[in-house]
Amino acid sequence: MRKLCPNFDQEDGLDTVLEVPIPEEMFTRMGSNAALRWQNMRMLMKSNNKSASSPAVAGRHSELQLLLNVVGSPLIPLQVQCGQSINRPIKDCSIQASTAKYIVQQYIAATGGQQALNSVNSMYAIGQVKMSASEFHTGDENMKNRGNGEIGGFVLWQKNPDLWYLELVVSGCKLSAGSNGKVAWRQFATQQSHASRGPPRPLRRFLQGLDPRSTANLFSDAICIGEKLINNEDCFILKLEANPLTLKARSSDSFEIIHHTLWGYFSQRTGLLIQFEDSHLLRMNAGKGDDSVFWETSMESLIEDYRYIDGINIAHGGKTIVTLFRYGAGAASHKRKMEETWVIEEVDFNIWGLSMDCFLPPSDLKENSEHALG
Repeated sequence: MRKLCPNFDQEDGLDTVLEVPIPEEMFTRMGSNAALRWQNMRMLMKSNNKSASSPAVAGRHSELQLLLNVVGSPLIPLQVQCGQSINRPIKDCSIQASTAKYIVQQYIAATGGQQALNSVNSMYAIGQVKMSASEFHTGDENMKNRGNGEIGGFVLWQKNPDLWYLELVVSGCKLSAGSNGKVAWRQFATQQSHASRGPPRPLRRFLQGLDPRSTANLFSDAICIGEKLINNEDCFILKLEANPLTLKARSSDSFEIIHHTLWGYFSQRTGLLIQFEDSHLLRMNAGKGDDSVFWETSMESLIEDYRYIDGINIAHGGKTIVTLFRYGAGAASHKRKMEETWVIEEVDFNIWGLSMDCFLPPSDLKENSEHALG
């Protein structure tokens, strides 16, 4: 991935460090030679600070924003208590809950052990993504993605599950998102920043194999509901439901989140998390009558390429498929599919100098926004 930009204004000047590294494939698409590519990249990034000048540009920008919102930066529905022990007692609970706790203990061992996981107080990761989306389809029509997909890169910083910061650039469209422990927010260059409803929650991307400690804490409260074969791996299925109070805090007068459910598929052979799914149903409240519109969002992430970094087993790649399903209000149902493939390039732990200032929200943050982060 490209991390430095040449100084074209001053020949002997120092190179500029890019805020977000970009994949080589994204760089080569920018022009026929290196100078032209960097010039086009600078112009593309600067265009983020201006309104779209044509319907075509505006439409493409809106499409990229949708991808970055829905696929690139969703949140999980529950807070993760990082202060709790990740090795909890198995007694005094149902057989389904005690089985889940046993599976989580095997997962802890498979990802490095409790001592190694507890030694981490912060982390950062650099990765690249490729995203694509289908058109909206009616009924049971087949959903095929358009084009070859959009390419980009991201940088993640985390101090605990409630302190995190993400910068994500895809085809020149940039998203910033984060949480300072009190509020989670999202910002595009062309829009005012918005806060999520309810208490701050972890970024879903951390649960895709990057943060084993948060994953273990999250699924310690789950139940085991059975087994399933995933990519020729026999897996235990752990299930977790967001409670009604959490859903109510995320809802508003204009929409209601009816349920949000998570599933983790843990390999019986290795103990590792192989697949992570979540699904939530949202009802848009109608003004009169019973003409509510429902949006159901399902996300399925296949997690792979585990490698040890400083004694902790981290997933370095995977694929997420998102299905949006709209129905209700007497209209025809519509479906849309989005996909993301990601690769982790760098991971490191216990970052020196990562203070609270690194997680400050934007100064223009709009409180109590109805644009929930996921």
